Amino acid sequence: MNTTVSAERVHIAFFGRRNAGKSSVVNAVTNQRISVVSDTLGTTTDPVQKAMELLPLGPVVIIDTPGFDDEGALGELRVERTREVLRKTDIAVLVVDGAAGLTDADNALIAEFKERRLPYLVAFNKVDLIQEKPAPRDSGIYLSALTGEGIEELKARLGDLVQQENQEKRIVADLVREGDTVILVIPIDAAAPKGRIILPQQQTLRELLDYHCSVICCQPEELSATVAGLHKKPALVITDSQAFDRVSRDTPDDIPMTSFSVLFARYKGSLDGLIRGADTLAQLRDGDKVLISEGCTHRRQCGDIGTVKLPAWIKAYCGAEPEFSFTSGGSFPAKLSDYRLVVHCGGCMLNEKEMQYRQQAAKAADVPMVNYGIAIAKMNGILDRALKPLLKKDER
Repeated sequence: MNTTVSAERVHIAFFGRRNAGKSSVVNAVTNQRISVVSDTLGTTTDPVQKAMELLPLGPVVIIDTPGFDDEGALGELRVERTREVLRKTDIAVLVVDGAAGLTDADNALIAEFKERRLPYLVAFNKVDLIQEKPAPRDSGIYLSALTGEGIEELKARLGDLVQQENQEKRIVADLVREGDTVILVIPIDAAAPKGRIILPQQQTLRELLDYHCSVICCQPEELSATVAGLHKKPALVITDSQAFDRVSRDTPDDIPMTSFSVLFARYKGSLDGLIRGADTLAQLRDGDKVLISEGCTHRRQCGDIGTVKLPAWIKAYCGAEPEFSFTSGGSFPAKLSDYRLVVHCGGCMLNEKEMQYRQQAAKAADVPMVNYGIAIAKMNGILDRALKPLLKKDER
């Protein structure tokens, strides 16, 4: 369970009306009491999320959601939270009261799944209350969370969909060969977490080791000596974006160089779109609104990259005074049209679906979007160099 981070797991979310039995089905599928179950309408008031190993599915994130038909001012807030879950869902399960059948609210959800091209199953729950079970549907399963009937079939069907979603991708292994030496430049400053390295660095390091590369880690000020001490030229230098300027100067021109954030731009979303977004940085004017968004909720430190360093670098680069707004974690504005530019982190804590949603939302609002690494490389005049290892991989 500890080998796969939540952002890399298939997210399976359970949707439906209040008291359709979503929480009971979740508990039956996981064989755990993940959600509180009650006959009271609206018992689930917030999405409940749990990362787990679920056979035969493997490492997944299971999400139980509030009823999609909730009412009143508070109910509308709960429905909005459920809609937020849709953004990061890889596979949807619509739980329907089998005795009542599909309602307009259920059909509206199915239409939304189809619009989002989201793989889904319809679980007709409470089959123990049905005298005569209808014929099965292509995407439908009749089951009972109370008796357990149909639960194994649901898990098997989900397992098939999980395999389809688990298309293996690479962060960096397709850019190097077995036996290559790769240098990871990892600043250890006030913002670095105590006793560990951050997730993109962990994931990159592990992937390189899995592909039998030799990996050397150093801090920016140690890079020159590290390169000079090697008998064989490294195949690639990967740096934290904050150290781009120094690392670029200290990495010989004949050694490819990029950053963790640039690699994750390719890994999590549309690299081409983020590259185009970088052109807007020089076009910013006084009063232009810029959204800086992060996928995690770390404690802000002195010299924080998102709220301190990036705004200062952007103002110096464009020679103007834009207005900056900040979001973190699952928070992302529904309305982006007021912004001139969105600057996003690498998204290591967000799954691919959520990152794609955010990029699509910006595109729909005609607002350019760039990520930290690409923005920093652009402002330092080294974007072409940082992209070269990715764009020339087919020549290797």
